[in-house]
Amino acid sequence: MGLLVDVFGFLSVVLRGLALTAQSFTVGGISFLFLLARPLAPALGAVSAGIVGRARRLLMWSSLALAGIELVTAALQVTVLAGTLSLSPVDAVQSSFALAALTIGLCAVVVAIEAGRAKGSAGSSLVAAAVVILVAQVASSHAAARVDGRLALGLAGLAHMAGAAVWIGGLPYLCSALALATDIRSAGLIARRYSALAIASVALLLAGAAVMAIDYIGTADALYGTSYGAMVAAKVLLLCGLLWLGAMNFRLGRRLGRDPSASALPLRRFAEVELGIGVTIIFAAASLTSQPPSVDLTADRASWSEVVEWVTPRLPRLTSPEHDALGISRLHAQILAAAAAREPVPRAFVPGEGVVPPRNAMDLAWSEFNHHWAGLFVLGIGLLALLERAKQGTWARHWPLVLVMLAIPMIVRADPEVWPMGQIGLLESLRDPEVIQHRLLESLTAAFGALEWRVRTGRTADTRAALIFPLLCALGGGLLLTHSHALANVKDQLLIEISHLQLAAAIVIAAWARWIELRLDGQHSLVAGWIWRLAFLASGVSLLFYREQ
Repeated sequence: MGLLVDVFGFLSVVLRGLALTAQSFTVGGISFLFLLARPLAPALGAVSAGIVGRARRLLMWSSLALAGIELVTAALQVTVLAGTLSLSPVDAVQSSFALAALTIGLCAVVVAIEAGRAKGSAGSSLVAAAVVILVAQVASSHAAARVDGRLALGLAGLAHMAGAAVWIGGLPYLCSALALATDIRSAGLIARRYSALAIASVALLLAGAAVMAIDYIGTADALYGTSYGAMVAAKVLLLCGLLWLGAMNFRLGRRLGRDPSASALPLRRFAEVELGIGVTIIFAAASLTSQPPSVDLTADRASWSEVVEWVTPRLPRLTSPEHDALGISRLHAQILAAAAAREPVPRAFVPGEGVVPPRNAMDLAWSEFNHHWAGLFVLGIGLLALLERAKQGTWARHWPLVLVMLAIPMIVRADPEVWPMGQIGLLESLRDPEVIQHRLLESLTAAFGALEWRVRTGRTADTRAALIFPLLCALGGGLLLTHSHALANVKDQLLIEISHLQLAAAIVIAAWARWIELRLDGQHSLVAGWIWRLAFLASGVSLLFYREQ
């Protein structure tokens, strides 16, 4: 139980991100079936049966995934609630968030059954299930916890989720349909119909977002002065990129209706990127649910001048403090001196006790040193990748090995209180969500480097192995968006969050630019190839000027 409580916060964000993604695919699939696939069936002809069949299968698996995630979430929440408040399991199950999760799971099972029926699905039951899923999800959001304006915020949240589900959740169904629509006419019909749905969905999404922003953020200083506001700003920037991709696909769809020689392949590939960035936004939204709205954090907000000063570059720190000068090391030494005459010696810090570990100026300097040297490594990677692209030397294709070299010092130094440098054992340290996130990022870095090196040097014959690069980058960017530090100060948390958001944005751009380079050819591939390399350079610069003090 103790370990579960320790990592509950991190697990809840990850599970909510997965749940919102599966929910979007479920509701988006229902809307795709009844607003696009079936109405267009007469015009699409023989290909319509395949499109509807694929959409139903994807809907079935999406809803099953949603049911499983919500049941796991309910079990986790009930276990933690019963264990921490000494409630009986029956009482814990009757809590509002557990009931909401169980309701969503039950409705998702209904959708899976209806979608899997051999003779098709009953529209009324699927639509009703989608509405109940959205309402139950809103019941576990910030809106349900507000004292004033609960109904208006609930309706805004419902509109926001519905718009995101129809637009982003419908994208995998769009990609599937375009893969089957081999003739330009059918592809153009599907693309134009989906664009009309997407435009209406974006309007609904933005209307709900505007209402929630007024209540949850309220003022400009709350937008840039709190972590919640910074995350909302990051969501807005990602959304702008998504809207740009949507506009590009809108133009491509209209071209399919006018130009018989046009290809639907670019539309499919950009829709894949649109989907990837959309899922990243969904996980950012999940991270927001773990933070209090900006209006509730009126103290310790960062001022505009402090934010500007924080993002102003300064010389990187390339010398490291001594390990003995760190906060935990010094506290441990003091405890040893004070407890020399008695046993057992108390610990300076125990992961999972709900206490922020001791940190001093040397800890901040240690972290900055790690990030700045990592920035030099990543800058080197970007430059080598540019040399490889410019064909200035075949040796430059070995640049992924630099990532493996980077992962080794990251594992040793990222958490100095943990083995092999500190007194806390490796397994015990995994009670700390921050350590878990570091270990995940370190593992992704090493795996990314090793696998990409095999691709670059021709050591793997599987052409799909190249897609691991963008997928791991996208996963790393998503983890950075949900990454959090155990800090008691609201202002410090925001300022470090700003550094993470800059880095996450560069990584996400690199991921999906590389995807386009691999999945398309010609001018699209050429431009995307330069973009992801420049994005790597930008991430290196971001690391080089990372700050914690």
